[in-house]
Amino acid sequence: MSSTLALAARDSMTMLRRNLKHAARYPALSFSSAMTPILMLLLFVYAFGDSIGAGLGSGPGGGRDAYLAYLTPGIVVMGVAAGSMTTSVAICSDMTGGIINRFRTMNITRSSFMTGHVIGSVLQTVLSVVLVVAVALAVGYRSHAGVLAWLAALGLILAIAVAVTWLSVALGLISKTVESASNKPLLIQFLPFLGSAFVPADSMAPGLRLFAEYQPFTPMTETLRGLLSGTAIGSSGWLALAWCAGIGAVGHLWSRSLFNRSTTR
Repeated sequence: MSSTLALAARDSMTMLRRNLKHAARYPALSFSSAMTPILMLLLFVYAFGDSIGAGLGSGPGGGRDAYLAYLTPGIVVMGVAAGSMTTSVAICSDMTGGIINRFRTMNITRSSFMTGHVIGSVLQTVLSVVLVVAVALAVGYRSHAGVLAWLAALGLILAIAVAVTWLSVALGLISKTVESASNKPLLIQFLPFLGSAFVPADSMAPGLRLFAEYQPFTPMTETLRGLLSGTAIGSSGWLALAWCAGIGAVGHLWSRSLFNRSTTR
């Protein structure tokens, strides 16, 4: 059993190195995943920050600072969701490009193909989140979180990234072309917009408010916002973790089923 796990870990690390080399060789997808949330942060803060922030209460430097403090956790969650397209495209490219046929003939652990992609995608997502936070700090964002709260926030970001990445693997496996693989994760990327990432859910129209309150990215965003601001997170923390566990489990089981079916044809 231990030797099997050791072989699986070794093969997964080999696949991880391959995927990281691909990401370094073709940085356009990774760059766009990082730049999209950064541009959204700058756009919303400088174009709408004063007007939206006025409804949130005046921060130390006015409405814009208040909105920056509110928006940054939502943009971080959005950045995690944006990485789903990169994963889906990479998986589909391998499955349709012929390389998977070579892997089938090699003496490697079957699960290492997906595991390597997941770990590589999570690492790229964390890097994009670091860039987003760095830009937010540069334009004036300040957190009141202590060390433990920052560690909890990092753990939550990793949990969201792993869950979304496994679901993206499944979306890549069901895609027949790279183009369709880039389109299927759009729902994942769009959901934070329909949550509390940009404005409070209670400010929305009744129907949209109901959807925003019960979709997965709202408790994730509220939990991260509470951790970084040093305020209570209430029940949103458990809801966020439950959503992460559910999405990750569905994505993992669905991916395994699809991959096993494709490799036994």
